[in-house]
Formats: sequence, C-alpha cells, structure tokens
Amino acid sequence: MGSCLQPYPGGSGVTTALLVMDVQVGIVNRYANDATLVDRLRRAIEAARRASIRVIYVVVGFRSDYAEVSPNNRGFSAIAQSGAYSDGDANRAVHPDIAPQTGDIVVTKKRVSAFAGSDLEMVLRAQQIDHLILSGISTSGVVLSTMRQAADLDFRLTVLADGCADGDPEVHRVLIDKVFARQADVVTIDRWVDGLREGS
Repeated sequence: MGSCLQPYPGGSGVTTALLVMDVQVGIVNRYANDATLVDRLRRAIEAARRASIRVIYVVVGFRSDYAEVSPNNRGFSAIAQSGAYSDGDANRAVHPDIAPQTGDIVVTKKRVSAFAGSDLEMVLRAQQIDHLILSGISTSGVVLSTMRQAADLDFRLTVLADGCADGDPEVHRVLIDKVFARQADVVTIDRWVDGLREGS
C-alpha cells in the first residue's frame, strides 16, 4: 500500500467509531472491479463490534420528490433525474452482507461528505466520540470529503486503506499513499484489527 502505512496507534473503543460510508447496494454494484471490498469491510465491522467500537453506517438518500437537490448541483441533480436513492429505492439500502445490527447507527446524508445534510456531528458529539475510522466508496468522494471536514472539526482520524475503493485505481493510490497521511493515520484492515487485539 505504500510507506505511509503506519502501525495502528490504538484508541479507546468508547471514544472511537467506525464509519462505513456509501456501501449501498446501488453503489457497490458499480464497483465490480473490487469484488472483495465488502468481505474486507465485514471483517473490520466484526472486529469493531468485538472491541466495543460503535459502527456508524452513512448512506446517501433523498425524499421522493428530491426537495433537497438543487438543479445547480450537477452530480446530485443527475441522481435526482435518474430516480435513485429516494425513499423506497432498494439500491439505497446498505449492502446485505454487512447490514446494520442492533446497536449500530445509520445516518442519512444529502451530499458527498458524511456530514453534509446529516446529523452525524450531533451523534458523534452526543456519544463523546473523538476518533473516526473511515471506510467506504469512493476514496475520492465520501472518504476524502469526510476526512477533510472531520479534520477541520478536530476529530482524530484513521483511514482503512483497503476498506476504501475508487473507480480510478490511480486516484485511490495517490490519495492513500500521498494525501491522506497528512491528516490521518493510514492502515490496512489487517493492521488495524491486529492493533485492536494488541490493545485488548
């Protein structure tokens, strides 16, 4: 993955949350080039639950009339025109192989960042969470946008390098190897899980 990958620095489960972002049926289906992503994420999610780390799913979703979507927003107005991710759309659901369980939190966002149009920050502050473990689709979309905003909000950050995927492998590589480490610890899922075991 590159020399920026560091040993997992630990952290208290009660102040840490794993964010699983945009791993929804309609989005996963577009990333067939990384068929094992969901399996890797399942391992991270199971490890988080064992370590009493809160699992928070972030999904993109809209009202049936897309009242939240401005015609000035090129990307999201295209989604509105396609009828995707509205109330009742099966593609909006979290992928069934990593479906939320009792005790998990599901947050609905309206734009790229997990914080945009959601109550994510309120949930994190209420739960006294100050360390976010980031994963999801895509690396250059929700992961990058959320990392930047979370850093500005003074959260401690870890990115799971192989817990993210992007439609452009080179963009994914550059972000993982050169960009994310400026504001986050960047680790593989295996290294993160091993660190949780060592800290238990």
